[in-house]
Amino acid sequence: MPEFVERFSLTGKQALVTGGSRGIGREIARVLADAGADIGIIGRDRVALQETSALVQALGRECLVIEANLANVEDTRRAGQQALDHFGTVDVLVNNAGIALVDELVDLSLEDWEQTMAVNLRAPFLLSQMLAPAMIRQRAGKIIHITSQAGVIAIDQHAAYAASKAGLNMLTRVMCSEWGKHNIQVNAIAPTVILTPMGTEIWGEQAKARPMLEKTPLGRFGKPVEVADLVLFLASSAADLITGETILIDGGYTAR
Repeated sequence: MPEFVERFSLTGKQALVTGGSRGIGREIARVLADAGADIGIIGRDRVALQETSALVQALGRECLVIEANLANVEDTRRAGQQALDHFGTVDVLVNNAGIALVDELVDLSLEDWEQTMAVNLRAPFLLSQMLAPAMIRQRAGKIIHITSQAGVIAIDQHAAYAASKAGLNMLTRVMCSEWGKHNIQVNAIAPTVILTPMGTEIWGEQAKARPMLEKTPLGRFGKPVEVADLVLFLASSAADLITGETILIDGGYTAR
């Protein structure tokens, strides 16, 4: 194996991906499996989870399927414990699951606010807290949060979503500060619109997409594999000196 390939290999590693049933999460699971990792996936849709599992197994890797609702505290804790019981130690945790309940700020319901915070911010906190002790014992681990450019810049109608992602960006820095001494790297990836089903549903109308695309130097939205490839880099030994960062993958939108 060429030396550079070895630096990006995840052979012998176990990775847990939330929101692994579709979209970015499915692509992350596939790419990490292709790099040699065994995979655990968490999601609510049993059929879609099995479809992701089939992709992982086709690459010769194991896939643990965990059906759970991350808006629920007990479900989240059960999912984390199930992963620990199966793998012993999760080497790479990817907190990818997220929801976007968009509305004008004056009309945003408390229920939508609380559900957004539960899935986008509380669940990553709970899972990271559960999985970190085993990483600390082995003095190695990677935690990667999928946040959003909306956690860095304001986007109309995204108050709850933006606040949750900004909170996760800051949680990334605190985790870096507390767990760096244990050789755990914690980073966030903040994408622009990625053309998953959820991204297409919100941004598929040209009238809505055009103003945002006009502000994006590259003039396009992203693809799931582009996020997954960055996850692979951060999960690999090639990124062992990178921690505490929120890395924007936004086509240059926030450069202006």
